[in-house]
Amino acid sequence: MHEPLTAAEYRAIAAGVAFPTNAFIDGTFVPAKSGKTFKTTNPATGEVLAEIAACDASDVDFAVAKAKEAFNDGRWRNQTPSERKAVLLKLAKLLEENRHELAVLESLDSGKPVRECQTVDVPDTIHTIRWHAELIDKLYDNTNAVGPNALAMVVREPIGVVGCVLPWNFPLLMLAWKIGPALAAGCSVIVKPAAETTLTTLRVAELAHEAGVPSGVLNIVTGGGKEVGEPIGLHNDVDMVAFTGSTPTGRKFLRYAADSNLKKVVLECGGKNPAVVLDDAEDLDLVAEQVVNGAFWNMGENCSATSRLIVHASIKDDLLERIGAYMREWRTGDPLDPENRIGALVSKNHFDKVNSFLDDVKTEKLSLVHGGETHQGIFIEPTVVDGVTPKSRLFQEEIFGPILSVTTFESLAEAITLANDTNYGLTASIYTGSLRNAIRLSRDIRAGLVTVNCFGEGDASTPFGGYKESGFGGRDKSIFAHDNYCELKTIWIDISERSIDETIR
Repeated sequence: MHEPLTAAEYRAIAAGVAFPTNAFIDGTFVPAKSGKTFKTTNPATGEVLAEIAACDASDVDFAVAKAKEAFNDGRWRNQTPSERKAVLLKLAKLLEENRHELAVLESLDSGKPVRECQTVDVPDTIHTIRWHAELIDKLYDNTNAVGPNALAMVVREPIGVVGCVLPWNFPLLMLAWKIGPALAAGCSVIVKPAAETTLTTLRVAELAHEAGVPSGVLNIVTGGGKEVGEPIGLHNDVDMVAFTGSTPTGRKFLRYAADSNLKKVVLECGGKNPAVVLDDAEDLDLVAEQVVNGAFWNMGENCSATSRLIVHASIKDDLLERIGAYMREWRTGDPLDPENRIGALVSKNHFDKVNSFLDDVKTEKLSLVHGGETHQGIFIEPTVVDGVTPKSRLFQEEIFGPILSVTTFESLAEAITLANDTNYGLTASIYTGSLRNAIRLSRDIRAGLVTVNCFGEGDASTPFGGYKESGFGGRDKSIFAHDNYCELKTIWIDISERSIDETIR
């Protein structure tokens, strides 16, 4: 169902696709109140795709007012669980029917390989919406054992108006991670997509309205961080913000909450994730395949990318040779050609940032094992750099590009120290044939997600989020994500004999 098409078929879709250009507020597309626009471009070619509404605080005010109105009158939150479930399942069906268009829009806007959009991003987006839809009527409130004289109930209620601020690296999937549980809970939602990647978010909003999400319940406000993100963070009628993006920007939302109404904030931020390979790893070909996928999937523009290979010194050379063999499968080129697995970085500014790490390779006189070439001004080949020490920027800073640094260790204790030598704590991968070592490292590495003998992020049923500077306030995915978008209310009812007697009198 989600097998890729041919390059010619994708290009034909691209030639005929209609690009959404306006914000989506109160069930309709509207221009920015100022009339201003900004350009969204195809990173692979530099071609301007569309002029998008450049919203500002006045548009945020309008969207928040409509979202609050929709929440207060109960047009969505007061629908029965089965009614909300039916609407979200219809949305998933519409996403399925428009999957090729969505894959092409995502690829054109972000530079992502269309093959990944078609086989990973779009189906995972659909699955996420379906998963949270199915959960709606399976969440139970609680009664507590408090004795014969009272009845205590703990109930979930939707938190209210939610601001969702998205990154540019997985526009569709991060949208689903946020709106899936937020809409399931009965909240009204305002989404700010990244300015670099707005197209699929606007298209999904249109499909959601077609599916039956009422006007005012899902709003998309397009524009820059200063113009749209900050007003959302500071708005006193926004009850909660869910953010995915860089740690420095995440810090700003904590400040915005402190400076406004102490709104709830959930942050999913950066990562500097280790792949720890012990000398007892049983299948180095499997390890190589998984490390390559973890490091270079989505051009390394991934907060969970395994950008640090921490490998036992005795097997390093053997593993790097096998990694080189698997890297031959990762062709760089036109994102609309499904044969290519490395597309363009999202923007020239981001390319310059990632390319600066290649300059460090020369400055620090490190060993360039594979790759290191740039193409057409915005493509970077998958790159492996050996001899990286913990003092290097390549070891400490999030690169967000297709560069894998290699560091060796001699003992298990040293491997754990290296893995934890970072301000981040999002994910980690462990490769070992020993169950004892797998369990020990899984417990000792401070990260929100640890995979053993594989790279991955679990599935829709498992929580995703990090320790330290990688996260704050909650988790994406799973049943735990619903807690982000709900308030807990305790209802205590006195049913003592005294209370009954007084009522009778």
